[in-house]
Amino acid sequence: MLQYKMNVLQELKNAGYSTYRIRAEKILSEGTMQRLRTGSTAITVESLGILCNILRCQPGDILEWAAEA
Repeated sequence: MLQYKMNVLQELKNAGYSTYRIRAEKILSEGTMQRLRTGSTAITVESLGILCNILRCQPGDILEWAAEA
């Protein structure tokens, strides 16, 4: 299963992207924001690309695969 390696919302905030700014500038959908809040990794590749661009990182810096027990 996939899981986040970081608190994405906190990292966005550190990069100057508050949830208000993300919504106001329509950077990510509200659905994607809700998934990030709940820890759901069911985001699109496009959204992952946007996160990587903002955070200047690779997808593997955001997500990791962990074997299910």
